[in-house]
Amino acid sequence: MSSSVSVAIEKGVAVVTIDNPPVNALSFHVRKPLYEALTALRDDPAAKAIVIACAGRTFIAGADITEFGKPIEQPELRAIVALLETIAKPTIAAIHGTALGGGLELALGCHFRVVDQGAKLGLPEVKLGLLPGGGGTVRLPRLVGAAKALGMIVSGTPISAGEAKAAGLVDAVFDGDLLAQAVRFASEMAAGGGPFVPVRDRNDRLAGTDLAAFDAQAAELAKKARGLEAPLACAEAVRNAITLPFDEALAAERQLFVKLVSGDQSRAQRHLFFAEREAAKVPGKDLQRRVIERVGIIGAGTMGGGIAMAFANGGFPVTLLETGEEALQRGLAMIEKNYAVSVSRGSLTDEAKRQRLGLFKGGTDYTDLADCDLIIEAVFEDMAVKKEVFGRLDAVARPGAILATNTSYLDVNEIAASTSRPQDVLGMHFFSPANVMKLLEIVRADKTAPDALATVADLARRIGKVAVAVGVCHGFVGNRMLSARGAENEALLLEGATPSQVDKAFTDFGWPMGPFQMGDLAGLDIGWRNRKARGQTAVIADTLCEQGRFGQKTGRGWYRYEGGSREPVADPEVEALIRAKATGIAPRAIDAEEIIERTLYPLVNEGAKILEEGIAARASDIDVVWANGYGFPVGKGGPMFWAGLEGAARIVERLGYWHRQTGRAIFEPAPVLRRFAETGRWEAL
Repeated sequence: MSSSVSVAIEKGVAVVTIDNPPVNALSFHVRKPLYEALTALRDDPAAKAIVIACAGRTFIAGADITEFGKPIEQPELRAIVALLETIAKPTIAAIHGTALGGGLELALGCHFRVVDQGAKLGLPEVKLGLLPGGGGTVRLPRLVGAAKALGMIVSGTPISAGEAKAAGLVDAVFDGDLLAQAVRFASEMAAGGGPFVPVRDRNDRLAGTDLAAFDAQAAELAKKARGLEAPLACAEAVRNAITLPFDEALAAERQLFVKLVSGDQSRAQRHLFFAEREAAKVPGKDLQRRVIERVGIIGAGTMGGGIAMAFANGGFPVTLLETGEEALQRGLAMIEKNYAVSVSRGSLTDEAKRQRLGLFKGGTDYTDLADCDLIIEAVFEDMAVKKEVFGRLDAVARPGAILATNTSYLDVNEIAASTSRPQDVLGMHFFSPANVMKLLEIVRADKTAPDALATVADLARRIGKVAVAVGVCHGFVGNRMLSARGAENEALLLEGATPSQVDKAFTDFGWPMGPFQMGDLAGLDIGWRNRKARGQTAVIADTLCEQGRFGQKTGRGWYRYEGGSREPVADPEVEALIRAKATGIAPRAIDAEEIIERTLYPLVNEGAKILEEGIAARASDIDVVWANGYGFPVGKGGPMFWAGLEGAARIVERLGYWHRQTGRAIFEPAPVLRRFAETGRWEAL
C-alpha cells in the first residue's frame, strides 16, 4: 500500500490506517490509496469487518484546504463515502483527537463510530464560507436529528465525545487503547451478523421533524449571520435533508457548495484562514525559545484581570500584582465572579473554575515577581507611569525574563529605554476583554531580541490568541488605522449625517456595530482622555464628555440608553448639538456610499502606509488584525483583501477626489496603494 495508507488484517478485522501528518488531511495522495484499499477489502473474504483509524495525534481533521476552488483529482471524498456505503460487512471509524469536516463526513459513511474520551467532532466548513460538501448536511441529521445538526453545522463548533454519544453521532466512547477496543467492537458487530444499515438509509430521526420549529430555529440563526451567505446555505441544505429524497438532497448540497466555493465570501474567509497561520510565523524558526513557567501581571483592573485569566485559562500559574491589598482583593474577586458567570452559563465546570483560581497568587510588592519568566504591565496608559513601572521591574526581574507592556498607543522603544535590558522588552497589546478577544498585537521594539519575540508568538498560540507581530508607531497597526477610519466621523455629522445613519451604513456593510455605538460601548471618556493627552480636540465628542455623556455607562452618549438597556435610542439633544456646532455649514443628504468612501477608504490607505513603513510585514497581517480585533466583516476578508474586491483603482480615484475637496492628508493616496492598483498585489512592491 501507499505510505499514507496501510492495511493489516488480524483475526478477521481489517485495520486501515491513514498516516498523513500533521493532521491526516484528505489530500489526493490519501484518497486514492484509501479508495483502493476499501475496494479490495469489500471483496476480501478474509476481512469480516473494517476499522478506519489514523496514526499520529488526530483522526482526519478535514479536507486539504489548498485544493478548494481547484479541479479535484478523483477519487474525491463523496466517491469514497459512497463506496463505504456499498460494503455489507461492518465498517467502523475509530476516532481520536478531532474528526472535522471531511474527516467526520468520511466517518458518517461508516456503519459505526467509536471515539476516545478526548475526541472532538464537528463540521466547521461554515468558518471558511462553505458548507459540508461530502454529504455532511444530509447524513448528520439522520443520526442526531435535524435541529441538532442545524446547530452544529451553522455554528461550525465541534462537540465533545460525551455530547456526540448522547446525540447519537457515535456508538461508543472508550477509555484506554482506542484501536484495540475498536477492533474488539468490530469483531462483536461482525459476529452479530447484521444487517448493517448505512446512515443514508436511516430516516427515523427525520420522520418526526417539526418543520415549523426547524424554520424558526433557522430564522433565528439567520439573524446572527450578518450578511454571510454560508450559514444560510447550511440551513437550506439541512432543510433539504428533511424534505427531499436522499440523493436529491445530496445533489442540492453539492450545488450549494460549488456556488459558495467560487464566491467572494468564501475566498475572503479562506484568505483569513491562511493569513492567521502566516501571521503566526516570526523570523527565527530555529531559535531556542525561552522557558515560560510563571507569568506576572501588574495591575488587577479590567485589563490586567482579563490578561491574567487568559494565562490561567492556558494553564499558566499567575502572580497578580497591585499597589495595595484592597485593590488586589477587588481584582481577584472580579476574576472569581467572571469564572462564576462562565459556570452559570455552562461553558465552564465547577472543577475547572477551582483549578484556574488555584493558579493565581496575589502580591503587593514588586519582589513578588522575582520568579516570573514573563511579566506584563497593564497599568494606566501614561508614559511616565509605565516608565516608572519598568524601572522598578528592571531591579527585581530575573535575568532573561521577558518584560512586556500592554499599551495601545505608546512608544515601546521609549519604555524599553527605561531598563538596562531593552532586548527583553516588547509590547503585548491585548484587546478587551482580554480573556475573550482573540487578537494579540506583539510589538517588536528596535532592540527586542528575536528569541523573545519568537517565545511570545509561540506563547500566544498556547493561550488561544491570534498573534500578529507589528512595529513601533503611534497606535501600531489596529489603532493607527482606527484613527484614520474615524477621522471623518464628526465631519460627516457636521455636514448633515446623523450618528444612526453612519452606524447603519457600517452595519449594512457587515460590521457588528457602527463607530458611534461602539464609542458608547467602550466609553467616550477614553477617547477624550487620549485626545487631551495629545493636545487634540473633537468638537462634538468633547462637548458630550463635558456634559458627562460617556456612553452606556452613564445612560447617555451619542445615543440614549433607557432603563439600563443597551439598546441605543436616537437622541434629539445630540442632533441639536451637532447642528449648533455646524455653524456656517448647510446640512445636506449624505448617502451610505459616501460614508463608506470617507471612512473605509482612508482605513485601507493607512494600511498601505503601514506596509510602506514596514510596521506590518504583510498585507494579510493587517487583515488578521482587523478581522480578529475590530470586527471587520470576515466575509470581506479584512481591509486589504477587500480593497482588491472593491477595486483599488476606484479607491485611489475616490481618495483623490476627496483630497481635492478637503485637502486632508488622510485622502492622499499612498504610493503603495497606487502600485497595488496597477499590479493587483500588495506583496510584490
